[in-house]
Amino acid sequence: MDFNNLIAIIDFAISQEQEAADFYRIVGEKETMKDKKHLFLQFAGEEDKHRLLLENLKSGDAGSTLDDYPFIWITDIKRSNYVADIVYTTAMPYRDILMLAAKREEKALALYNLLLGKAEDEAARKVFKILCQEEARHKLALEGTLDAYMAEMGD
Repeated sequence: MDFNNLIAIIDFAISQEQEAADFYRIVGEKETMKDKKHLFLQFAGEEDKHRLLLENLKSGDAGSTLDDYPFIWITDIKRSNYVADIVYTTAMPYRDILMLAAKREEKALALYNLLLGKAEDEAARKVFKILCQEEARHKLALEGTLDAYMAEMGD
């Protein structure tokens, strides 16, 4: 991947967001519990919004819509940072799906932090900063959901 070319960077990030949305949709569609299904489908929708944000950046139309984005610090509880990579399987337990999803968000956050450092203009920096915050928020939500689920299971 040529991370010195902004268009190539954006195209790569778009493909990653599409892949993430597809993953959450697949998991959500297979989930039978309504609240779990909703969680994954909600994440799919958010990944679709990230892809659209990147597509707008690529077309030069990201500008003023970014001005009102509220930046807040997201705490990283680092649950997924200490887990090896996991591969999705259709019979995977909910706990493992949550850990896999958190691990994926961890990697997305690392990617956007890298891209933020390579951004060539203010609009790109702002988009990648927003995406850093969004992925950090997703990671925290998934790790918190995992903690609550494990506590519920007595672990």
